[in-house]
Order: sequence, then C-alpha cells, then structure tokens
Amino acid sequence: MKQKILIVEDEFIVANDLRIMLEKAGYKVCGIAPSVVKALELIGTKEPDWILLDIFLQGDKTGIDLAGQLTEMGIPFIYISANTNQGILEAAKATLPYGFLVKPFREKDLMVMLDIARYRHEQNLKYNQHEEPSLQKQIEHITEKKESSADRLKQVAAALYPVVPFQFLWITKSNPRVTTKETYIIRRDDGKFNTPNNESLLKEANISSRDFKAWNATAIVHNGKSIFNGYDFRKLRMENPWIQALSDHYKLESAIVCEIERDGETFQFVFFHHLSDLYTKVHTGIVNQFKKSWEQVLDKIIYSKDAVTETPLAIEISLEKPFIKTEQPPEPKDFNGIVGNSKLLHAAFKKLELVAPDDTSVLILGESGTGKEKIAQTIHKLSPRKNKPLITVNCAALPLTLIESELFGHEKGSFTGANEKRIGKFEQADGGSIFLDEIGELPLEAQVKLLRVLQEKEIERLGGNYTKKINVRIITATNRNLEKEVAEGRFRLDLYYRLNVFPIELPALRQRKEDIPVLTQYFIDKYGKKGSSNVSAISTAALNELQDYDWPGNIRELEHLIERTMVLTEGDTITAIELPGVTTPAVFNQDNQFKIKTMEEMEREHILSILKMCKGKIFGPGGAAEILNIPSTTLNSKIKKLGIKFEFVK
Repeated sequence: MKQKILIVEDEFIVANDLRIMLEKAGYKVCGIAPSVVKALELIGTKEPDWILLDIFLQGDKTGIDLAGQLTEMGIPFIYISANTNQGILEAAKATLPYGFLVKPFREKDLMVMLDIARYRHEQNLKYNQHEEPSLQKQIEHITEKKESSADRLKQVAAALYPVVPFQFLWITKSNPRVTTKETYIIRRDDGKFNTPNNESLLKEANISSRDFKAWNATAIVHNGKSIFNGYDFRKLRMENPWIQALSDHYKLESAIVCEIERDGETFQFVFFHHLSDLYTKVHTGIVNQFKKSWEQVLDKIIYSKDAVTETPLAIEISLEKPFIKTEQPPEPKDFNGIVGNSKLLHAAFKKLELVAPDDTSVLILGESGTGKEKIAQTIHKLSPRKNKPLITVNCAALPLTLIESELFGHEKGSFTGANEKRIGKFEQADGGSIFLDEIGELPLEAQVKLLRVLQEKEIERLGGNYTKKINVRIITATNRNLEKEVAEGRFRLDLYYRLNVFPIELPALRQRKEDIPVLTQYFIDKYGKKGSSNVSAISTAALNELQDYDWPGNIRELEHLIERTMVLTEGDTITAIELPGVTTPAVFNQDNQFKIKTMEEMEREHILSILKMCKGKIFGPGGAAEILNIPSTTLNSKIKKLGIKFEFVK
C-alpha cells in the first residue's frame, strides 16, 4: 500500500514541486496545508503516514508548534526549510524530527532522506525508543539530581541555551505576587552561568532594596504577547521600571515571556537577550513545547520543600579510612571499560544494546574524551561480526593527499612513491566493521567516495581498473555538530543521512557528575592493580574538587588526572588534586586598568596550565597533546610560536 504524505508548506510552488516528486516516486500525497490549523484539519480527515513540514507557515503557529502535537499523535515528520540559521536548526533538532532538508534540494536528496527516515522510524517502532524530546529528558534528569539548587539551575541553563539562547533568565511567581523567591540565571561572557540571589543581584546592578520593592511589585503584563523585540521591548521598558533597570545594566534588547499555570498560581519564565531581533515564533513554540520541563524546574528545584542548599556527594565516608562507597544499581553488561550509573549514560547503553545485533550504520555523537571509541568497540563486540576485524580510522589524522589510498588502497605504480600494492582500510575490514572516528573532519572530495561505498557496497583501489564488493558495517563518530556542518556546506547532506541512521549521543562528564565518585574509584582500582601505586581511596575534600570542576576533557581528562595524582601521592589516600587553572578572559593590569585578554594570551595560558599538569610531558599517553586532543607536532609548533619555555612549566 502506498504511504500517504501530507505536505505542510505555505509556498504553493514549492509544495507542488514536492507533490510531483513524491507521486513520481510512488508516494500518495493526501493534501497540502499552508498553516498549522489547516494541517490539523487534514490530519484528522486524511490520516497521513508521514508529514513534510516547513518551519515558517501562515498564521501565528510554526512547524515547531505542530511538531509537538505530531509527536504526541505518533506521526513521523521531516522538516523542509530554507532557513539554515544555527539557532533554528537547534530548535528544530530539539523536536526530534526524522530528517531535515534545506531548500533548495534535489529530488535525489528527498528520496534518500525519506528512505533513511522511514528506516529510522521502523527501528524506533521496533525498539519503542522514540520517546519525549531529548532536551525534556535531559532537564528531567537534572531536576532529579541530589545537588544544590544553584548547580542544577546552571545545568538546566546549559542544556537549554542552544535551543533558546538567552543572556538573562528571570523566573518569578506572578499570581499571587511573591518577590522573595525570585530566580535569576545570568550567562557570563565565558559562556558559564551564575545564579545570584536578590541581594547580590541588586548590589551588582546598583539597585536599592526600596526601588526593587517598588519596581518589582507587578509581573510583566503582556496581554497575550510573548515576543518583545525592537519597539515592543522599548515599550516594555517604559512600562516596567524593573525591566528597564535590568536591561540597562545587562544590555538586554529583547525578551520572550512564557507563563505556567500550577494549582491556580501563575509563574513567568522571561528570557532576555542582547540582540534586539533575535526571538521569533520558532522560539515561542519551543518554549511552550517544553512547559512540562519548566514545571519540573519549579517543583523540584525552585519551590521544592527539600531543596538541597549544598552540593552533597553520593558517598559515605568511613571514620577510620576515607574511601568511596557508592550505592550502585546492578552492574550493566561489559561495556568495555565504560562505567557509570547516570540515566543519560544508561540511555546510551540501552540504544547500544538494541542496535549492536543489527547491521545498521551507527553515528556516535559526543565531545572529545566521552568514550566514543569504546562504544564503537562494544557495538562490534556485541554484534555477529565480533569474530571479524574492527578497523579504526582517525579521519582527522589522515594526510589530505593520501586519504583515498588509506581508505580504499592503491595499485603498485598508481602514483609517485606507490612501490607496492596497498590494501585499504575498507578492504581490511571486509566481513567486519570499520570505525571512522572524527568523520566531520573528512574533506568533501573524500565524502563523495565514501558515499559511493555506502550506496554501492564496493570499492575501487586507486590506479585500479576493477571494483571489489565488500561487506562492512559502518560505525562513525564525531564531536562536531554535523547539522551545522551541513548547513554551512562543509558536510554532504546525502552522506549525513546515510550515516545518521541510528545516532547514539554520549553525555559530557559535566552532565553526569553523579558518576564522578564511581569513575574515580574505578580508575583508582585500575591503576592500583598495576602495582605502580599504593593508593586505594580518595578524601572527601579531594572528591569535592573533582565534582566542582567542569571537565572540558571529559572522562579521558579525569582518568589521566587520577593516574598522575596516584603516582604523586604518598600513602594510600588521595588528599589533594592539582586541577588545571581557570583561565579568565578579562584581568586588571598593573595600573589597575581593565584589560581584555587576546585569543593568543588565552591559548598560551591554557596550554601552559595543561603542560604544568602533565609535568612538561607532551608525547604519549597522559601527555599534553593527548589531553588537548591535537597532534603532538601541532602542539610543539604552538609552544614555539607562543614562546613557552621549559622553565615556565616548572
């Protein structure tokens, strides 16, 4: 039976072209809707299997608004939009579509995207994994943590910011009015967040308590309006002295208001930004779509009766010997050295277990040091291909002139220096799996050839005159935002769809700090067994330091730090931790004048702090190059360029 597709697009020419393409390919177009209202009408009468959804539509509602309802109805959808703005892409991504096509696109792109989207939907139905949007799950996870209210609010802000950018967030109870429980989240210039209380905020903004009480006596009166840009924001300033005072001090130029009704009481979430025209209907749709998340923030963080005021550690300390005891759930299966008990990590493990037995292509997403290679190894280990080779390729380390030869091989004499035949990585992996790490670093020319391998399942050696069929499972990983790379023309759209069949996202360590105690003990046990140290425990104070640090290098950085600290520790307990210094972008010079650091100064200080932490070691395991995730040759060049000498490292 033909699948029915509803096109939700307000440009008739574009919609008609889509209809022609789809019908030519055998799909049945059951209607064209220019607005959310019309789309809902057609959904009720036509019952489409799929929806192609534009973001900006006629009327007050956007495709983002409709997306939330489609998820509730269980109807899969794909975005089609001419807008490649990164903020719009992030907002769209938060609704978990099955694809995103950027206009204009080719008929082939549409068909490839539909094929991949249909397959992904079948997998989601099979495994029942297409649940609530990931941002909502992430915020729910944060609100459940046993950490201080301030720490959890900062984590919520960090998760929210890519989807709804803001410089200042004001959370207030507006009906009945209560100003004693005001909550503020401020994004600093370095990208981190502060959560000042009333007293510190008034002091920082130079506002008297008397003025605060007079100005903040009423909440924002918005008469149904949610977006305040340009003139609307200036008018809001004139009507509300408190908003005027905040915007003057923090240079705020626009706002979005979201109201939450809870048990007869009204709360307002007010997002502010420096730019005067930033917010659109898309952001309103996202803010409203995650009202459940805002309710959790209110109930479990801001107005919780048992809110934690200090950051506790999930440990018990013995009076005789300060060592870590963690109450852990049953141990998961052997995940190849990846340990942890956080919900975010176990969600990734669940996906891994589901996809490992299949031949599905897997895209592993996550920052450097989160364990992407170990996840790839585990997928191969749990698959029917486990007795065949797993070939690992670091795409970032491939020389530009030798990429084709490395991946696909070459014949003798095919180029200068090709003195013998070479078997490429794909051919070496025949029957097994190939792991392409840092796939986002692959140049466009190589992406074309990789796409052919994925589509045709065959390779041709450089200089050869025949093709060879191969049977390889593709596992890829990247720390880049591939949607952004596609939008900016650095990564092929068709290749992205081919690779992104089954994504597994690994959380950063700062998102799962509750795992730091068990990870720390794991590394202490691991290196203690090697006999190089007598350390078997860590003190409460030292563990506190680990949990207060943000871990830009993630688990890899934690492991190397624990290994080095054990070597330097006398006795059986780690009592002190030498963490990398915090680099600030602004300082005062000798004349007490404010000075902004240059990028070169910041880079020099950061490299110097890592070198000091590594005791000057550059190469090999635990060296500065590995922690910074750059080639040692590149690091040496930077050290020379920045004038860093060995005596500075001591």
